[in-house]
Amino acid sequence: MIDVQILTIDRRPKPTSTPHSSRQTLSTPTPPSPLPPIAVFYEDAELLEKSNKASAVGVQFEGEETIYGSEAVLKKLLATFPQILNGANAEQEDYWVTFGLTRLGGKDFKITSAALEELNNHLSLRTFLVGYTETIADITVYGALSANGQAIAALKRNHLPNLVRWFKYVSFIDRIGSVVDAFKAEVASKKKTKSKESNFEIGLLDTDKGVVTRFPPEPSGYLHIGHAKAAMLNQYFAEHYKGKLIIRFDDTNPTKEKQEFQDSIVKDLELLGIKGDVITYTSDHFDALYEKAIDLIQLGKAYCDDTIQEQMRTERMNGVASARRERTVEENLRIFGEMAKSSEEGVKNCLRAKMSVDNPNKAMRDPVIYRCNPEKHHRTGDKYKIYPTYDFACPIVDSIEGVTHALRTIEYRDRNPQYWWFLEALGLRKVHVWDFSRLNFIKTVLSKRKLAWFVEQGLVTGWDDPRFPTVRGIRRRGLTIEALKQFILSQGPSKNVVNLDWTIIWAFNKKVIDPVAPRHTALLDQGLLTAKLIGGPDTPVTEDKPKHAKNPEVGQKKVVMGNTVLIEQADAKTFKEGEEITLMGWGNAFVTKIARPDAEGDVTELELTLHLEGDFKKTEKKVTWLAKDQNLVDVELVDFDYLITKDKIEDDEDIKDFINKSTMFTEKAIADCNIADVKEDDILQFERKGYYRCDQPAKDGKPAVFFCIPTGKVGK
Repeated sequence: MIDVQILTIDRRPKPTSTPHSSRQTLSTPTPPSPLPPIAVFYEDAELLEKSNKASAVGVQFEGEETIYGSEAVLKKLLATFPQILNGANAEQEDYWVTFGLTRLGGKDFKITSAALEELNNHLSLRTFLVGYTETIADITVYGALSANGQAIAALKRNHLPNLVRWFKYVSFIDRIGSVVDAFKAEVASKKKTKSKESNFEIGLLDTDKGVVTRFPPEPSGYLHIGHAKAAMLNQYFAEHYKGKLIIRFDDTNPTKEKQEFQDSIVKDLELLGIKGDVITYTSDHFDALYEKAIDLIQLGKAYCDDTIQEQMRTERMNGVASARRERTVEENLRIFGEMAKSSEEGVKNCLRAKMSVDNPNKAMRDPVIYRCNPEKHHRTGDKYKIYPTYDFACPIVDSIEGVTHALRTIEYRDRNPQYWWFLEALGLRKVHVWDFSRLNFIKTVLSKRKLAWFVEQGLVTGWDDPRFPTVRGIRRRGLTIEALKQFILSQGPSKNVVNLDWTIIWAFNKKVIDPVAPRHTALLDQGLLTAKLIGGPDTPVTEDKPKHAKNPEVGQKKVVMGNTVLIEQADAKTFKEGEEITLMGWGNAFVTKIARPDAEGDVTELELTLHLEGDFKKTEKKVTWLAKDQNLVDVELVDFDYLITKDKIEDDEDIKDFINKSTMFTEKAIADCNIADVKEDDILQFERKGYYRCDQPAKDGKPAVFFCIPTGKVGK
């Protein structure tokens, strides 16, 4: 693949000139009146113009045709800016321009090596190739060297001192070096983007005819991280192909569905930045679906079956035809009508698609497509007594609503033939299906049925419990939406099924929060030690200091200093008399007195002497501390463990056998006075403890509650 570039230059009398570029890097030398560097734009393609073999590089002036080819581009620039590109000796400049274009552009190392030696000798007593200022000669040769990997490698070996000196000097000329840097950044950025986008090149068919995707959550629970992936990928492809995204609620089971779940899904999608072009409901199509079911019956492709559930399951498993499979069309229509009324006869029956009895793919063995359900629907009330299954409704509604590409998790793969069967049997428009792997995490349950069980058993506080993989749960634990997006897009639409470790996603999160999380101090209550600090101010002093040493934009905090400080017992136990330690954010201090009656017990007395002249780089122990005389804030620091003890629960295993009985750990602590102003959802770092999200601010005498945010490190 050839790196291609084009320069675009505006010659109007204003301080902006805008060129584009890629293979050799061009720039302008010092003009009489300052001109900005040429802008360079990179295209990753063989040629800018397929019919022109010279179009690996081009230049375009405002209002003019593009000129292609390195030599032609240089001549155009020279003719346009003679006063700033020409030197005193045109013949020598032409020699070095030709030299750069011919002898430094190939892959033959012997030719390149000889050219480098000639350059090194020529520059032994010269600052520039020609004359006493940079000219088109320096620019051409510098650009050619920059694009030649063999030449750059030779320069790094540093055995061509004159050439290295000249190359570095030219690099530091802002008009040249800044263009090269900008060009390299442009190349790196576009290559990175291309690399990222290449993960999404999955070969979707017929995208030129328009793309409509859909995300069809069932409002029977809260959105979890697996749903987030499906939603984001569907949005990605809709946007990538300038298409349309439908958010469709698959509300076909009134027993499980609630308005509460539907509302929460809408809100969580908004948090994820996902907004469909339209929101629809499968229930909008109940009448149409009912008619399609009748069509199947009339075509002899569906029948009503009153076989008891257990027997039906066994027959399907063993490939045995139901005794009701050969009912007549008329009888099936009559019974289906009874089902619609939820009559005594009707409720004993279900409607099954007449696909196959013994297909090796068990999903094709006469699946149920309609059931009676007398419960009220949260949108349609008691209008309907029968409801379609997801497998029947989905392909039909996809076709009706204009969906072109159904992107769904790989767990549906066995049901894809079923999906296509319905469309073909009913003569409906075809829809392309693409399967991608679902997100699986170790020691994590993603089944809504199993998550609901945890809620019902009181093992968690609700669907937003920070131990839950729901969008609300992981956000409450401290995962940022930005990190979640980055993680999901990094996974792409791959079909590979893997069991991921949570450390991966928390590592993404740390990169997001670390640069902006304010730093504060919290000390554990248990065994907290009051130390006398000789040399500390008798009257407490308050100073404004940065909340984040590396990011002043985070703001300022109050730091109180006094002659009595609080030290954690765990730190005090490590001190030795006469040792110099560092009080973080203040300075060094000597341990002048320490009392510990029991060698295995707590320190009972501690005296420190301030030594601000000390070098913190030379101390082994850097400890957090708090001045006692300030409005300290009571806090609770909460950490969590996985809800289950096994990495993956197999289908034949009972989750109840792997419940982790101890998953929430709370420690009482006190924090600096600034914590009184922290709000719910604020994320900060308690130094030497980790990152935390505020779940409950301090209020009405109650302590603030902070949830520990994992960092991606093992055990953290």
